[in-house]
Amino acid sequence: MVADRFDLMTWREVYERSAGLRDLAHELGERHEGASDLLADTFLAAYKAHPRLRRPTEMEPCRLVNHQIVTSLTESPEFAALHRETAGDPYTAAMAVLAQGAALRRMLRDCADAQERAERAQRSGRDARDAAAAVADALRQAAHDAPEDRAAPVPVTDAVQAAAEAAEEAEGAAREDARSAARALGAALPGVRAAARGAVVRAAEAARGEAALMRAWGVGPGELERMPFEQRARLAERLRTGRLAEWAELIGRFRQMADGERARKVENATGELIGVTLGDDLSRVIPSELAALGLPELRAVFAARYAAGELMLYDSQGEQSTGQGAVIACVDTSHSMYEAGPGGITREAWAKACALALLDQAREAGRDFVGILFAAADKLQVFRFPAGRPAGITEVLDFAESFLGGGTSYQRPLSAAAELLEEEFDDTARARGDIVMLTDDDCGVTEEWMRGWNAAKHRLGFRVFGIAVGTPRVAEADSVLDALCDNLRAVEDLTDVHAAADLFRVI
Repeated sequence: MVADRFDLMTWREVYERSAGLRDLAHELGERHEGASDLLADTFLAAYKAHPRLRRPTEMEPCRLVNHQIVTSLTESPEFAALHRETAGDPYTAAMAVLAQGAALRRMLRDCADAQERAERAQRSGRDARDAAAAVADALRQAAHDAPEDRAAPVPVTDAVQAAAEAAEEAEGAAREDARSAARALGAALPGVRAAARGAVVRAAEAARGEAALMRAWGVGPGELERMPFEQRARLAERLRTGRLAEWAELIGRFRQMADGERARKVENATGELIGVTLGDDLSRVIPSELAALGLPELRAVFAARYAAGELMLYDSQGEQSTGQGAVIACVDTSHSMYEAGPGGITREAWAKACALALLDQAREAGRDFVGILFAAADKLQVFRFPAGRPAGITEVLDFAESFLGGGTSYQRPLSAAAELLEEEFDDTARARGDIVMLTDDDCGVTEEWMRGWNAAKHRLGFRVFGIAVGTPRVAEADSVLDALCDNLRAVEDLTDVHAAADLFRVI
């Protein structure tokens, strides 16, 4: 692969930081002398914006197997899809090399005979060059030893003849070994191409899968580019193996849904036109009403209709946020949340996906977000995400992957949420927060606690949303959760895009 010193410097840095690449190079190097060069070429093919291969005639015979493997990879029909994911991204290019590791092993194994013959051809070529050099030395010696007016002595002539015959024999052996290596490589070519195509497909799938995983967890391309190699590798491994890795698609879908609803909101504006109504808003008066002002005899009529609020106006419908305080998601992590909910997805995954979408919603609106994980009365964990600082992916993962286990208590998490909103009100005078209760259980509360709860709700003006996860009875009209919430729905409602969108539109 044609590469400049900056490309090679990038490869060396990636190689030094990736234990996986070093292990693969060591493993392949035990059976193939040019393994490190092969991995470097495979990386550069994926990394460079416009990869270009050298011509085979420029290569040493022992590197022709590498050349054919890299050629097969880059000429695969699927390579363009892989290259779109990896070009300019050292980490993703390195990941693509590792994803192709098994295929590289197989291709080198299939080309073992060709490689052996190529190395023999290279040795024969060296021998031929050495023999040619010996002929030249013999000729120079003969010219030196012979007197100017006499022929070279017979022993010198015999030495030159012997060197010439040895050179011719070595050159013939080199040609035959080169033809033999070419035949062996040609025989291995179909298998190499098939393995290369499969390797590129798997590498492209791995690259796309990791990119989708990062997007699902809200890690943007810009953040990834700034992230050190080792940190990015650890993050990718954590996302792939975490407790919610299987449900990353659900998490991403919720976050996209919330993002779509934010795009539909028109803050502090009248919104889209839906018809005509009556009123006194001069900014929305229809043109035919304004035309009356052009006639002196109709101006009094216009003024009378304006005073009575009977001017014809454009009617509109828009979205405007109502919450100002923090968004608090109380997520049930009792043992029953392990069970499957709609679609075979665990109740925990449904609840955490919704909570992470609410985190995005709060960040976009400039509101604090608090995640409260609860179970029994003695189990509570609070994760704060202030609006004034970025929400790091590590903190988000800590919140999403924590699980307490045990029973269920409503009073402890809701009291904690109310205390947080009161603290926020005392510090910043912000009221009208939103509490979202995500649970699969219905448990009682005391009358005394309920009186205090209602008083806090009246004083701070917060709203309470409830989502019953996997147990419809919790969302019934006579449930405790219904008595606590202003807006209650079942998680099954969230499988309907419009119902789920409504939740993110009003928060």
